[in-house]
Amino acid sequence: MSSGTLYDKVWDLHRVAELPGGATQLLVGLHLIHEVTSPQAFAALEDKGLRVLCPQRTLATVDHIVPTVNQERPFADSLAEEMLSTLEKNCKKHDITLYSLGSGNQGIVHVIAPELGLTQPGMTIACGDSHTSTHGAFGAIAFGIGTSQVRDVLASQSLAIKKLKVRRIWIEGHLNSGVYAKDLILHVIRILGVKGGVGYAYEFAGPAIEDLSMEERMTICNMAIEGGARCGYINPDEITFEYLKRCPKAPSGKAWDRAVSWWESLASDPDCSFDDDIHIDASEIAPTITWGITPGQAIAIHECMPSLESLEQNELPIAKEAFLYMDLKPGTAIKGLPIDVCFIGSCTNGRLSDLHAAAQIAKGRQVAKGIKAFVVPGSEKVAKEAVQQGLDKIFIEAGFEWRQPGCSMCLAMNPDKLEGRQISASSSNRNFKGRQGSASGRTLLMSPAMVAAAAITGKVTDVRELFINTHRGQQIQTP
Repeated sequence: MSSGTLYDKVWDLHRVAELPGGATQLLVGLHLIHEVTSPQAFAALEDKGLRVLCPQRTLATVDHIVPTVNQERPFADSLAEEMLSTLEKNCKKHDITLYSLGSGNQGIVHVIAPELGLTQPGMTIACGDSHTSTHGAFGAIAFGIGTSQVRDVLASQSLAIKKLKVRRIWIEGHLNSGVYAKDLILHVIRILGVKGGVGYAYEFAGPAIEDLSMEERMTICNMAIEGGARCGYINPDEITFEYLKRCPKAPSGKAWDRAVSWWESLASDPDCSFDDDIHIDASEIAPTITWGITPGQAIAIHECMPSLESLEQNELPIAKEAFLYMDLKPGTAIKGLPIDVCFIGSCTNGRLSDLHAAAQIAKGRQVAKGIKAFVVPGSEKVAKEAVQQGLDKIFIEAGFEWRQPGCSMCLAMNPDKLEGRQISASSSNRNFKGRQGSASGRTLLMSPAMVAAAAITGKVTDVRELFINTHRGQQIQTP
């Protein structure tokens, strides 16, 4: 087993007891809840006559079901209104902080906790949402949990879980211009597979990872779960500390100095041991797009979809299913594939830097005729800063719709849905059948810049062809 890694250190610090059957009772430092997976958990507490043990360690927001066009209450969708009302009642009863609409801090749960500084190195974090792995970007160990586990954490502030093995994914070199964190993680999942991380925590490391901003690191860890890993993390460094220093909930004064000293000690030791070690060259990664019905079915923009003959025997059933569902043919190019809808947002790519990357491409151009394109900021804070910087005007002038914060079409538990056989260029995290609201709708995952390029051209396009003296990660000049 691994030893001396950040995962091992954080695990040991939060171990409460070893349980029969091999699981550990693990203290949860921060519990995040939302309107979808919490109602049944609170109802279970009621049935047992229990209260929330540590309400100060739980934070709530509303994100999955909120509409992004009109957020006036009551919602037009009566079920969505009931879910939000239930969350409000439960939070009030149990004295839990709720960042609801109009609070200034509402947004996607995995966007607001980091931007507030609630997510910090060395923490254990749990949430009833699979993409809780996002928070590992800060050197935290973060798990997505089920509704019954949400109940357990509310009642005991702990979680019964088995310790994972640790795989280091070392990314050598540097990403080229036009290649983003989203391309990197899609490339990793393509190589290791959607089940490759089962039983593992992923430690992302190496020069290419160290180059990334905190928001890019969150994109990487966010999709660790799509590769089968229960969590993904990155060792904290100066980039982490600089980000947190600006956050309202981060330590300050002498407490800040003590915190940084402790955070630094948590990084994986130079002589630590891993259960597995994978090396990837970042310079070989190109803009990457999914073509199928899993995040692992991905290819570079210059490649053709795989022929059935080129696939391993165990890959054939899902590949055949994907080609049939997507109405695509093996061996054909992904570049030039027509699209119908372009969505920029989600907990994967709804942060300010994501909007900057897309606005670089949209500025001075027009959305292609017949294309529905819209931008959904990940939080009220992201929306406010984007408006202050004029990004909303860039998108609107280009023909994009500018929406209010929420999960939106990532999972379509709200009015934002694909219709019929529409095909979507999406900056979200899953391309499963029906994921974006239509039982027959089709999803291509790609970076926000690639989505913007698809919106402008009406088809899958190499974003690098639209660059004019720009560079990956460089922010555009705005009024």
